[in-house]
Amino acid sequence: MLAQDFPGLYRLLARALTLGNPQCQPGLRPAQPGQSGQQQASLSVVVRHDSAKPKLIEPIDYENVIVQKKTQILNDALREMLLFPYDDFQTTILKRQGRYICSTVPGNAEKEAQSLFVTECIKTYNSDWHAVNYKYEDYSGEFRQLPSKGTKSEKLPVHVYEVDEEADKDEDAASLGSQKGGITKQGWLYKGNMNSAISVTMRSFKRRFFHLIQLGDGSYNLNFYKDEKISKEPKGSIFLDSCMGVVQNNKVRRFAFELKMQDKSSYLLAADSEVEMEEWIATLNKILQLNFEAAMQEKRNGESHDDDEQNKMESSSSSLDSYLPEIVKGSREADIKFKSERVKLFALDPDAQKLDFSGIEPEVKPFEEKFGKKILVKCNDLSFNLQSCVAENEEGPTTNVEPFFVTLSLFDIKNNQKISSDFHVDLNPLSVRHMIASTPQQQMNGSGDCLHKIKDIIPEAMLQYPKQGIFSVTCPHPDIFLVARIEKVLQGSITHCAEPYMKSSDSSKAAQKVLKNAKQACQRLGQYRMPFAWAARTLFKDTSGTLDKNARFSALYRQDTDFRKPEKMAKLPVILGNLDITIDNVSPDFSNYVNSSYIPMKQFENSTKTVVTFEVEEFVPCIPKHTQPFTVYNNHLYVYPKYLKYDSQKSFAKARNIAVCIEFKDSDEEDSLPLKVTMFIGSSKMFNLIELPTLKSLHEKHHLLFTFYHVSCDNSSKGSTKKKDIVEAQVGYSWLPLLKDGRVVTNEKHIPVSANLPSGYLSQQELGIGKHSGPEIKWVDGGKPLLKISTHLVSTVYTQDQHLHNFFQYCQKTESGAQALGTDLVKYLKSLHAMEGHVMIAFLPTILNQLFRVLTRATQEEVAVNVTRVIIHVVAQCHEEGLDSYLRSYVKYAYKAEPYIASEYKTIHEELTKSMTTILKPSADFLTSNKLLKYSWFFFEILIKSMAQHMIENAKVKLLRNQRFPASYHHAVETVVNMLMPHITQKYRDNPEASKNANHSLAVFVKRCFTFMDRGFVFKQINNYISCFAPGDPKTLFEFKFEFLRVVCNHEHYIPLNLPMPFGKGRIQRYQDLQLDYSLTDDFCKNNFLVGLLLREVGNALQEFRDIRQIAISVLKNLMIKHSLDDRYVSRSHQARIATLYLPLFGLLIENVQRINVKDVSPFPVNPSSSVNDSLSLPSSNPLMTPQKSGNTLDNNLHKDLFGVISGIGNTFLKLVCFQFS
Repeated sequence: MLAQDFPGLYRLLARALTLGNPQCQPGLRPAQPGQSGQQQASLSVVVRHDSAKPKLIEPIDYENVIVQKKTQILNDALREMLLFPYDDFQTTILKRQGRYICSTVPGNAEKEAQSLFVTECIKTYNSDWHAVNYKYEDYSGEFRQLPSKGTKSEKLPVHVYEVDEEADKDEDAASLGSQKGGITKQGWLYKGNMNSAISVTMRSFKRRFFHLIQLGDGSYNLNFYKDEKISKEPKGSIFLDSCMGVVQNNKVRRFAFELKMQDKSSYLLAADSEVEMEEWIATLNKILQLNFEAAMQEKRNGESHDDDEQNKMESSSSSLDSYLPEIVKGSREADIKFKSERVKLFALDPDAQKLDFSGIEPEVKPFEEKFGKKILVKCNDLSFNLQSCVAENEEGPTTNVEPFFVTLSLFDIKNNQKISSDFHVDLNPLSVRHMIASTPQQQMNGSGDCLHKIKDIIPEAMLQYPKQGIFSVTCPHPDIFLVARIEKVLQGSITHCAEPYMKSSDSSKAAQKVLKNAKQACQRLGQYRMPFAWAARTLFKDTSGTLDKNARFSALYRQDTDFRKPEKMAKLPVILGNLDITIDNVSPDFSNYVNSSYIPMKQFENSTKTVVTFEVEEFVPCIPKHTQPFTVYNNHLYVYPKYLKYDSQKSFAKARNIAVCIEFKDSDEEDSLPLKVTMFIGSSKMFNLIELPTLKSLHEKHHLLFTFYHVSCDNSSKGSTKKKDIVEAQVGYSWLPLLKDGRVVTNEKHIPVSANLPSGYLSQQELGIGKHSGPEIKWVDGGKPLLKISTHLVSTVYTQDQHLHNFFQYCQKTESGAQALGTDLVKYLKSLHAMEGHVMIAFLPTILNQLFRVLTRATQEEVAVNVTRVIIHVVAQCHEEGLDSYLRSYVKYAYKAEPYIASEYKTIHEELTKSMTTILKPSADFLTSNKLLKYSWFFFEILIKSMAQHMIENAKVKLLRNQRFPASYHHAVETVVNMLMPHITQKYRDNPEASKNANHSLAVFVKRCFTFMDRGFVFKQINNYISCFAPGDPKTLFEFKFEFLRVVCNHEHYIPLNLPMPFGKGRIQRYQDLQLDYSLTDDFCKNNFLVGLLLREVGNALQEFRDIRQIAISVLKNLMIKHSLDDRYVSRSHQARIATLYLPLFGLLIENVQRINVKDVSPFPVNPSSSVNDSLSLPSSNPLMTPQKSGNTLDNNLHKDLFGVISGIGNTFLKLVCFQFS
């Protein structure tokens, strides 16, 4: 191995890290803490003017060399070190894994949707993940990230001398047992019958007690007995002197092992456990090893005899080898194992021992649904003090005397908003439910329209009466309340209805009276509800989401008073009763629940005993940091009729108990049928849920129609039978168009109410001065906005952002055949900069996919540049909100390049590269270019993935590398590299973070280009990069340069890129032929480009100050550590081949000998007369200038000391090198 072959070289390298120590360099003063930046800057100028810029070495034409030397490479025994593997990368499709048992997207939704935005959203939720896998990517990072690199630190074995070995042998022999028959090991074993007449089976094993003892002559016997009484005569003995080996044999019985004897026979034994078996095998093998070593010692003692005796001993040795072939084989294997387990010297480096995870990128996962703090709410019981038996025969349990219905929801009183949808619970016993004659449309949790999707999965009966709900809270805090609202069948005034429930006296008579009235109301008005009571309780103790399980619901307050502040609760009218609801945390493995669209989770047990839990939808705050990219189809419109102000209306005689029927319609014609109908009643805040269909895109005719009814509660005996039968009468109409400027209408609206509903009512418009267009409409109360209504859209396929809507609408027009005008498209692209942040995050994959699609189809440079600017804006917004993980997920899994059609579309990687070049021009907007630099990783990763997908999908992988991409793309890449460099090398002071990020991102991109492009071309780009730096640069630029080299040289195929093979004519067989490789010649740097460039830059850095030298040496050292620990190159021949790449390091050390304190490095005596200090004096004319190397000032004795170190440590290394070329 490299580190084992020349450890002294490593020690010299490590010593270089201490260069700059004032003790070693008395003439070089480190910068003082008070030294001004001006002084440091002037120092840099002095160094820059006095140091010549190194000459660039043109790299080889890598692809041509591979072709020209194909025969030599294929005949090389280590050709895997010279060639890239054919299966280096591949594109894969990963099945999208969701938590649902079926897709959330309705069937044929994508095909029937007419809106481009809806279509693209559905495509996003239906598409699988597209990833690019690099087979050897695990080897493309630091040595700490190697797959074979464990966190367990290696330690040097204790050195044992010969005298100690003899003592250990005696101790081992003593430990095995007494020299006079003492017991060495004993225990129960199963002995197999090895009679040749029968085969060994499980039944042929007999349990025996075995004794291992040592006889007086030092030999060992293994005796066995029927029991543990070893004082008796043994049943038999196995003489270990005749044993040739002990091996495991599990063919007949578990935990069995076999003793192979000299006469070709064997003994088969078995233990009770694996541990016991291993102990017996280890003990017996140790005895056999001692016997073998004793025999070998006799052989060595005979080597001093004459020729006849020597021949005799050789014959004896050969007979011994044939006598103990198994032992000889085992000894050789042990020797090989010992050598293979030698501790790698580089593993002992302090840096290698550190558990540094700073360079490890976080794991990137696909997009997934994320939820806030989940709370399981269990509704157990609702009971009032007023109870009785509701059965006609008065037989049955005592229950509430009428049906009650509970609705639960979450309210944030701190921000004064509702943060969840409603969860409807029916806790009525079966006998109470039957009081309602015919159940009308039941109040559903979530969207009842989704039931048809899962009717074959879950019986509808399982979903009718849920009692468990899961609420989610993204931003928990103590001011969030769980509010329960209780409703009952409509009967009249709430004050009159609630009075019996507020008395604590004997209630039996009152219960019978209430029961009688309730039965009548249920028969006549069973489908109508009225508010009755409410209660509330806190959920959290703190902002971390700790549940307050000890909290209880407040008293049940009459519904005609609103919940405002807790301190005013004492003044509210209380209804006597108890609401039993418990809360708990939701475990990760919680099962048997459905989402708000009734789609069950994968962990769902379809059984009649299954308790179904309903997932209540959360209204997540419209804040970017709390938003996540949508991954599933969800399309709910929540409608809240707040109130109808009919106090002063004179159009209708009676309009008190108002019921409202809400219809979702797509036409205002007289006979048009509604798409959905919902009815409920009350003047308090009410709720309903409507799912918008995607069978057709929403258009201007889609609207909500509200029909109001007066419900008669009069059930007295007075009046005609006809009047008694009339329950409801229409008292007005109102409508709300769902679209305004192409978007769904949300938030609060105040709309007028009409007394009639003529055909074409949507077309009616007031023109002012008493004039109007459209049909004649009779407005209630002069057309005042009497109805207050609120809508809340929770949709993953419709957007409320006007700018985003306009952009997609324009794209849809152009895709439909309309002529695309560049100026109009640019206008819509620029407007996307005003897009709301939370909308941008929510639809992130869909937005980026569309922008990249427009980029490939752009025919004007202005359009392409503006598309890129929008992408830069989106990427910057994600970073500023701390949501860059979503961008990484998009790049790795969601991004998929459009199919390439040369005549119609362009490639993303070429168009994006050109646009980046334009934005990086000095004349471009500096704010946009700074964002591009700062977040350049995203754009380079897109380029990389686009290149990979383009090569796979268009079969470019099979082509020669210089034919995979057109010359225009090579030019674009070269241009973008050249345009980036001034921003990195000149603007690092003004924008340090942006320059640093751009430098690193460029390095990652160049490194990955080795996988796809002409490698000679990539070498030239590295040369273009290096040419922008010079000796004497500020420390920051040296950090940039060596960070770039570190990333590039960590390529998984760094060794093949350097082509470790002889380039001279003929075979190199002599050591002297390698002398030229000890210096960084132009040929070496050309043929072994990367390692030559790195060594040259390290050599140049050694002429700089200490911090810079440390940076350079650290990069080189870590790379050598990586070679040593790389499990692909573990063999001696692999490591020796790698060592040839670092031969010039010897010359590098000799050139910088005046900077190394050999006394601290050499393991050999150093000439005390040699003085390092004498060679490090600085010119008195410029004490701040970096000392330059001078061969005239080197002390000859110091040269001898250094060569002594090298000669003492380099022999093995040089032998390996010569062996490679012999």
